[in-house]
Formats: sequence, structure tokens, C-alpha cells
Amino acid sequence: MAKWPPDREALTVPTPFGETHVNACGPRDAPPLLLLPGGGTATSASWYAQAADLSRIRRVYAVDLVGAPGLSARAGDRHPRTVADLAHWLDAVLDGLGVPVADVGGHSYGAWIALHHALLSPARVRRLFLLDPTQCFAGYKAAYLLHALPMLLRPAPHRVRAFLEWETGRAALDPDWLRLQEAGARFPAVRPVTSPRPAPDALRALEKPVLLLVAASSRTHDPTEVVARAGALLPHVRTAVLPEVSHHALPHAAPDALVRHLIEFLSG
Repeated sequence: MAKWPPDREALTVPTPFGETHVNACGPRDAPPLLLLPGGGTATSASWYAQAADLSRIRRVYAVDLVGAPGLSARAGDRHPRTVADLAHWLDAVLDGLGVPVADVGGHSYGAWIALHHALLSPARVRRLFLLDPTQCFAGYKAAYLLHALPMLLRPAPHRVRAFLEWETGRAALDPDWLRLQEAGARFPAVRPVTSPRPAPDALRALEKPVLLLVAASSRTHDPTEVVARAGALLPHVRTAVLPEVSHHALPHAAPDALVRHLIEFLSG
């Protein structure tokens, strides 16, 4: 967290599913931007590489998912179990922050949550940002699932490292970020909410501006298929491919183009 802007605040927001930890930065009177991390061992901390730039134009709120690694705490055995629960949880987070409507975005599983939230609570979302979203427009590659299986069945730091090294093509990763991912393997996480991909008719009816950024070297899914399907289904989508970066190297190792695309989109 030392890599975040110096004005970062750690907030705790009560919700029906437990206390949600939020890292906030940027001017308090700036338009709000809610960021959701990927699933697995990702946390709100992973947005550190973009927080400084984004907080110049937005009040940034980066959220830890309830029941996943991070500092959010479940209320007993309560945690989101359905897509509707996730939307209700995010509505409660926005209410607790005093934010009636926000720009909302996420990476991977966080982008999946953000998309469903926009579909179920459209009045709370101004613009939608999806960073290499999973299970939104294309399924997982078989090779990806096979490589992830050992880590999913028996989470352990060395399995997390081996999987990330495979998916990122042994790219140079921030060692602090990598240690954080390894530590997440020891977290007593709950089963994440899953469901089929959003219905095509629901996506066609989404009247929100959407920015879709896809990792060119992602081994998670076929980037070309993701872009093509999103372009065919979403009526107000901009798409771009981020070169020479994989799915799990995001967002911390993203090229500068990520921030450029996002600031241009948010300022439109």
C-alpha cells in the first residue's frame, strides 16, 4: 500500500453481508470511480499502478470483495451467494460511501461483477469499465483451466506462483505484488458467485457507455472472440487491445495505454 498515493484513506463500509474495506484517494468532491479487483488472490491493492493517475480526475474507491482475500470481513456466515446478492452488496457499498451514482469498473472477475451490477442496478452506474473480463463474452480456454486446477484444488503459495508464471509467460512481475498473491492462497475464502454469461438480450439493452480493454497475451480466453462478441452485443462500447500483457499481469503491469484509454473514456 506504500505504492498508493499519499492521500490514500482506508475506509470501512457496513453492508448486510459484512464490513467492506475500501481504499480511497483523490479529491472528495471529484466524480466517484469504483474499482473491483479480480477474483482468486487479487485484492484492491492491485490497482496501485493506476491510482495516482486516476485520482487526479476522480475520487477513487477500490474495494476488497467480501469473502475473498483482503480486509473485508463477512458478517458471520453471510456472504453474497447469487448475482442479485452481489448487486445488493455493491448498492450497499455505494450507499455507505454516500455515492448515488458512480463510474464502475473491474478486472477479470471484478469486471464480471461490474457488468452484472450495471445490468441489475443501472441507475447506480454512469459509465462501465471492463478490463479483460472473464465469463462475460467468452468462456475459459481449456488449457487455462487445466493449469489453474492444482491451485484451485489445493491453494498454496508455490502453486499460485507457478500458475502466474505460466499465464504471464514468465514476465517480469512486481515482487511485492507477487508476494501478495502468494499470501492470498492462505486466506479462508468462500466459494465465489458464478452464473452463466449475461444473456445477449440483456447486453443489447444496456444503455451505458462501456470501455472494454483486452489483454493481447491473455491465456484465459480468446481476446479476439471477446472483442468481437462485445462489439456485436453492446450498443455503446469502445474496445481496445493492450499489447504485450497477459490477463494476470493486469492491472499492475499494464502498459501506459490503459490509463490513457481510461482517462479519455471517463472524461468523455
